[in-house]
Amino acid sequence: MAMLKLACALLFAMAVVAPLAEAGITCSTVSKNIVPCMKYLTTNVALPKTCCDGVSALSKAAATSTDRRTACTCLKSMSGAISGLNLGKAAALPGQCGVRVPYAISPSTDCSKVN
Repeated sequence: MAMLKLACALLFAMAVVAPLAEAGITCSTVSKNIVPCMKYLTTNVALPKTCCDGVSALSKAAATSTDRRTACTCLKSMSGAISGLNLGKAAALPGQCGVRVPYAISPSTDCSKVN
């Protein structure tokens, strides 16, 4: 049941934010790469390698300022829509995976300022 709610939240986030994606990256791309992290971000399990692989792939896919803003907006929307999401873990996720991103994964991030 929890996974069904998660899937619905992700689909909602993609539907709401997808029109913002003009360049190569879409909310579908973001979601696909972040899904392996959901159990880690919502429960007390170890950080899986597949999660960090997805975070790294997402970082590489977000090659332009537009892509980074789109990814930020998708992640922001997802972080506000997923029940039980540990916002501290979400914000720390890129660093935990050894990836630098120019914004925090948070529902309060101003993605318009991302370059």
